[in-house]
Amino acid sequence: MSNSPYIFEATMDNFQQDVMEASSKTPVLIDVWAEWCAPCKQLMPLLEKLADEYKGGFMLAKVNADEQQQLTGSLGVRSLPTVILVKDGQAVDGFNGALQESEIRKVLDKHIEIPEDEEAPYDKAHRLWEEGDVEAALAVLTEMNRSNPDDLKVLIDLAQLKAELGDLETAEQVLESLPPEEKMQHQAKQLAARLKFLKASAELPPIHELEDALDKDPKDPNALHLLALHHILQENNAEAMELLIRLMRVDSKYKDEVAKTTLIELFDKLGNNNPDVRTYRRKLYTLMH
Repeated sequence: MSNSPYIFEATMDNFQQDVMEASSKTPVLIDVWAEWCAPCKQLMPLLEKLADEYKGGFMLAKVNADEQQQLTGSLGVRSLPTVILVKDGQAVDGFNGALQESEIRKVLDKHIEIPEDEEAPYDKAHRLWEEGDVEAALAVLTEMNRSNPDDLKVLIDLAQLKAELGDLETAEQVLESLPPEEKMQHQAKQLAARLKFLKASAELPPIHELEDALDKDPKDPNALHLLALHHILQENNAEAMELLIRLMRVDSKYKDEVAKTTLIELFDKLGNNNPDVRTYRRKLYTLMH
């Protein structure tokens, strides 16, 4: 007897409840077989494999023809193996003999859908996040954090979402609560850089004022710096890096080398695989050497 939750032995006693009535919720595939029947032994492993693969899309009811002669007769079985698909209390399909797996699938797929694997909560949160539904993503991650408070990956994601929603104080508290070794991980460094840029944004003058200032003086270090921050916040990273490189050429020591510091923070935020990071890291290296 199989240990699969999708396979059971059908008898005269349980047939009405476990096959006919149960088929109103889940289709039931009846396999009538016998120990002496060679094609039955060939077919049964295929049916059991498919029952497990379809993950509850149907139940497999095995009827031993020798032990359940009355039930076999009531089903109108004349040869073995006989397979009958019951749905909503009615026989809707079936076949005789040991078919190939591909042929069995054709019978099943006319009436049964394979359940899709349930989306993992973490994957769901990131999908919602990428789709712009930050509140829904936050709800999923909050529940995950409640279930497992020690999952630092979820905790950092929560802080990043809080930052996106403007709750910088909570995001900073989460960042500060991380163990020292975790603060050095890429995701935590990204969060730290993002928070710094977001905090700076509250004091930024309008973009048009900074652009006007650069029109008047293309070497205005303050305008170059602040306009770069605007671009970082808008995810215009290449434009921001170009402005910071310009600032280094104008005055590399400006505000304690803020251009170099900001570039490095931006590199941390985006990661080494970002093509703009690779390009502007080379430019920064050239300027410094």
